[in-house]
Amino acid sequence: MENLREQILILISTPVYLIVIGLEILLSNYRHKNKPAHGNFSEEALRHKTYSWKDTLNSVYLMLLNSILDLVFRGVYLLILQVCYRHHWISITNVFSYWFLLLLAEDFLYYWLHRWDHEIRLFWAVHVTHHSSEKMNFTVGFRSSVFQPLYRFVYFIPLAFLGFQPLDIVFMYSATQIWGIFVHTELIGKMGWLEYILVTPSHHRVHHASNPRYLDKNMGMFLIIWDQLFGTFQPELTAEEYQPRRYGLTKPMEKTGPVDIVFHEWQAIGKDLVRKDIGWKEKWQYLFGPPGWSHDGSRLTSNQMRAAESGESESLDYATNPQF
Repeated sequence: MENLREQILILISTPVYLIVIGLEILLSNYRHKNKPAHGNFSEEALRHKTYSWKDTLNSVYLMLLNSILDLVFRGVYLLILQVCYRHHWISITNVFSYWFLLLLAEDFLYYWLHRWDHEIRLFWAVHVTHHSSEKMNFTVGFRSSVFQPLYRFVYFIPLAFLGFQPLDIVFMYSATQIWGIFVHTELIGKMGWLEYILVTPSHHRVHHASNPRYLDKNMGMFLIIWDQLFGTFQPELTAEEYQPRRYGLTKPMEKTGPVDIVFHEWQAIGKDLVRKDIGWKEKWQYLFGPPGWSHDGSRLTSNQMRAAESGESESLDYATNPQF
């Protein structure tokens, strides 16, 4: 029954994906050609095309890699979750409470998964593929973190101990991920009172922007309340209030081949770890510190870039005062 439920979810969502992607392509092409002087389109969005063949194919390629790895590894993480579930501490008998609490708990744990994917370089090397696009459209939502299925389940182990069945955990993640895909767009403006509760396209445009003020903000998948509670919330600002959004990485990839797009950050980590002029403490920081950390200040973390942009001073004693 549980497998059937997930299959039904896929059968319903797949044609919806195709329809909305088709509509986004049509509307974005119309917008680009006609360049309306007013409306719900951002000025910076009018200056570039929303889709390109290469970018879309890269998103599909990364999605396929992630899906294959998830399918191969699914039996392993479901077995681990099932073992934990056999030792669950509590049982929730009310159906509504069960699913509502699962939604809240799963979304809360995903927030921390996503946040640490951004704040720890080892995990950023996995997640960076999702941020490698310089576009913002629905297909970017499919640009998966290829190796995340190998460790994502670890964050959800507490759910099994709390009495949530493994297949229900997987189903809830899949359901919230549908919403997470649909917030990758520039066609939808701010959504009124929903901006205070849900992750919206406006919030997620901030998340994908590489402007210093926007880096590592709005980490939630479905609910924005976690960002508001834990200090990672940033509202979307107009170009007049701040600056036009730039999507992609703070340092664009030098090579964008199928291997480089997956492993480029791993290659950079490898180069840092084999350096002869630093000790094991610095090498630890290069692996587990925040992305951009450097022992000599040759690179900057997101916090340091924000400080530089705002004119604030921040300690540059990188080797003795690491940020993580």
